[in-house]
Amino acid sequence: MSGSFTDEQIRRYSRQIILPEVGGKGQKKLLASRVLVLGAGGLGSSAIAYLAAAGVGTLGIVDDDLVEMSNLQRQIIHGGNIGLSKAKSAETFVRSLNSDVDVVTYQERFSAENAGRIVREYDFVVDGSDNFATHYLINDVCVLEKKPCSHGSILRYEGYTTTTIPQKGPCYRCIFKKTPPPGLIPSCQEAGVFGVLPGIIGTIQASEALKYILGIGELLAGRLLCFNALDMSFFEAGADKRMDCAVCGEQPLITKIEQKNYLENRQKECGL
Repeated sequence: MSGSFTDEQIRRYSRQIILPEVGGKGQKKLLASRVLVLGAGGLGSSAIAYLAAAGVGTLGIVDDDLVEMSNLQRQIIHGGNIGLSKAKSAETFVRSLNSDVDVVTYQERFSAENAGRIVREYDFVVDGSDNFATHYLINDVCVLEKKPCSHGSILRYEGYTTTTIPQKGPCYRCIFKKTPPPGLIPSCQEAGVFGVLPGIIGTIQASEALKYILGIGELLAGRLLCFNALDMSFFEAGADKRMDCAVCGEQPLITKIEQKNYLENRQKECGL
């Protein structure tokens, strides 16, 4: 973005611009940035809301689901839109919140066929997907396209998030080498989820995206941040890059995105 802010933009972003680490220069970075949110569910809803409010210039939103009544307990941007596309519902929310934001929607399943085409258009990726196969797909395409990514996941009262920066620390596969056996992790429908939990984790993911764009603070690279809502505790687990990692190791086995690598374990989590 070039030129000066409008009077409306100065009023809208004033509390952010006065931060020494942001300022006018940082706000212009945000307005020129492009962030992709994969999944417009629980995690994605909160991330989308705060990224849009902060003035991220372009938000890409990928989701092929429709809004259901059971979503509304935690997917805060979809009120009144039951039966509509989640991606389009999210677009409507963003446009009503902040006209500065350009919204690009992808009403399609994120897959090996479209992953590279979509991801390479963005500066930062927020992973709000709801199954292990898609987590690994997102990780792998971000590593190969050299895109930073914030991963998140939730279940019942607990959630975790980490940020991966290609060529600078561990990727998702370094931390979670293998998916759990099918059936070991119950789905959101089976186990339930505390409604505010995705809001907490999703907002942290949005914070990671904003910090990366602004070049401020410390990201959760090499750190797995875990949260328990029942006892209100956070704790961190350190993570190291694995030299034998299948995608970012010294002799990677995954050098291109192929659907055969993501057919296992599409059991649902609670990301959406």
